[in-house]
Amino acid sequence: MSEKPVVAAKAPSIVELEPGTYYWCSCGRSASQPFCDGSHSGTTFSPMQFEIIEKKRVALCDCKITCNAPFCDGAHKKLP
Repeated sequence: MSEKPVVAAKAPSIVELEPGTYYWCSCGRSASQPFCDGSHSGTTFSPMQFEIIEKKRVALCDCKITCNAPFCDGAHKKLP
């Protein structure tokens, strides 16, 4: 059986990002949600690298069940 991510929150993190490379937490254990802080160490999870080309406001998934990682797709609305 595969590990399941921890639901860090039942709503996305709305953040304004500058151009650059970011690492989204896929395990849900990071204290720096929605970004990776290395807390996945010892699990089967790895952070997801993504690029922002121009400054923009984005909704990053914190429930970890999105089908559009690292971005929120509303999947958190299905959580109990």
